[in-house]
Amino acid sequence: MNNANSSAKGVDTASAAARPIVLVGLMGVGKTTVGRRLANALDVDFIDADEEIERAADRSISEIFAAHGEAYFRAGERRVIARLMEEGHGVIATGGGAFVDGETRTLVLEKGIAVWLDCDIDTLVERTSRKDTRPLLKTGDPRTILRDLKELRSAAYAQAHIHIVTDDGPHEATVEKLLKELSGWQ
Repeated sequence: MNNANSSAKGVDTASAAARPIVLVGLMGVGKTTVGRRLANALDVDFIDADEEIERAADRSISEIFAAHGEAYFRAGERRVIARLMEEGHGVIATGGGAFVDGETRTLVLEKGIAVWLDCDIDTLVERTSRKDTRPLLKTGDPRTILRDLKELRSAAYAQAHIHIVTDDGPHEATVEKLLKELSGWQ
């Protein structure tokens, strides 16, 4: 981590790095891509919770869902996110359903800076169509599933400390918006 008090972007990295910045939101909003770029801008480390879950389980998320179901996956996800936050990672990208879990949400709100990345359904459909690794989208029409998930999860996501609306523009623009929000966050 950077020991300087400010980055080139004007964000107080000592304050921003004091608590992990935890990106939440639906699949496809750009948590991993934006998270990597944000961590680079802040000169802190980045970790993707889904990748860490797969590494710890030595299985893909799709395989975990298929073998054990969503409830089992969410319990493991909660343990991994708690460990990542305890380890003090600078920026953590979570899976789309992580923040919906009440225990996970409480942990993130108390020990991190929760950032809800949000975008419109058309953008989500386009972005999620690029990968065939999303278990929740394999059971029907992706547009309908994403719309229903957004409706179900938005109340939980709205509890995040910061809300950033993204679009289909460059991820750098989202990072700039986020850096501006973080500079004013206490």
